[in-house]
Amino acid sequence: MTLPRLSYRVWLFLLLLALGGGLALLDMRDTPPPGPVPRDAAGEPDYYLEEARLTRFDAAGRPHQQLTTPRLVHTPQDDVTRLEAPRARLIDASQRVWLAHGDTGTLGAGGNPLTLTGHAQLEAPAERWHLATEILHYDADAGHAWSETPVVLRQPPQTMRAERFDAWIDDSRARLTDNVRGHHPPEPREEPAS
Repeated sequence: MTLPRLSYRVWLFLLLLALGGGLALLDMRDTPPPGPVPRDAAGEPDYYLEEARLTRFDAAGRPHQQLTTPRLVHTPQDDVTRLEAPRARLIDASQRVWLAHGDTGTLGAGGNPLTLTGHAQLEAPAERWHLATEILHYDADAGHAWSETPVVLRQPPQTMRAERFDAWIDDSRARLTDNVRGHHPPEPREEPAS
């Protein structure tokens, strides 16, 4: 039995079809299936994103807040965006970078304020200080970060504790209030040469 002789164009078409199908199968194999559609007391979401990166821009068009999260969910009923393991880069008016993260987070109506909950942290790498608290809020429009839960502020070798914290990142101002306690080790004295 002999196979019918096919033209060059038909063989080329069949080869391209097989190659396209193979590439489609490989692409589907590397993409994990989406997680379940989240539901909570705030209602059903209108969208959710996985492996998301969001950037907010100031009035001059410069980025001043960047968020990365493995998953975010927006619910239209309360206009809140819920974030899993969010990591934020906050850029102040002097273009210094501040870092913040928490176990979970929310973006309020209109995308502001950002609230980080569960092991929330704020770092100022240029000043070498690190703040740890349970709930941290950040108003991107005002450049104001604050916590009304107990905080620990470390700027080696100093450590300070307080009940409340405020920072205005554009002005490089920070304030600890209510029951402030600190540990400031004395600086080592140099012995005079004999």
